[in-house]
Amino acid sequence: MAKSHNQNSMNEKPDGAAIISGIESDAISEEEQIVQEAQKQADEKVKYNTKKVESIIEEAQKNALEQAEQARKKIMSSLTLELQRRSLNIRNDVIKDIQKSVESKFESMIGTDDYKKILFDWIVEALIGLDVPSAVINASQKEMPLISDKMISEAIEKVNKKTGKQVTLKLSDKPPLDFQGVVLTSENGHMAYNNQIKTRMLRKEREIRMAIYNALFTDKRKD
Repeated sequence: MAKSHNQNSMNEKPDGAAIISGIESDAISEEEQIVQEAQKQADEKVKYNTKKVESIIEEAQKNALEQAEQARKKIMSSLTLELQRRSLNIRNDVIKDIQKSVESKFESMIGTDDYKKILFDWIVEALIGLDVPSAVINASQKEMPLISDKMISEAIEKVNKKTGKQVTLKLSDKPPLDFQGVVLTSENGHMAYNNQIKTRMLRKEREIRMAIYNALFTDKRKD
């Protein structure tokens, strides 16, 4: 009889409450897993979006800085060009004033002994620079009377001493020059050496510009 009782006990099936309890337990466990997975995905998405936003902000800041730098360079370039333009205008105005002042100074000297010496030096310089056997000399109407036969002879003698060359020089029979100074031309008319004041100023213009620049724009103050 005892054996029969044990066999019946082993063949008994679980009741409904136990089954439901097991299902609920499995459901709860699965739900927790789903929630955890969802939370994990949500966290990863938040991190991704956060990085994306930070990247967008960083890129925007970078672009803003680049645009600001480009704008700064453009402004500085414009300012530099403007300063150069104004500097050039100032130098041009100063050069014109200097040229006028020099021309007026030399014009006021015509007829003086000092100017005769200057005129003599210009003739010698032009005769050496022209480097021809025979030349003719022309000057402005006020200067022609100053160029005497004696001055011409002394100029020829000085050129001969400086170069060892024999040269001839005579006054031109053409109309006087419009501007102050002298022009020596080879006898055949193929070559000329212009020693007029305006031309001499042009030859020295680079030096004059540099002197003006140093005077106006170089800081010579001592610390």
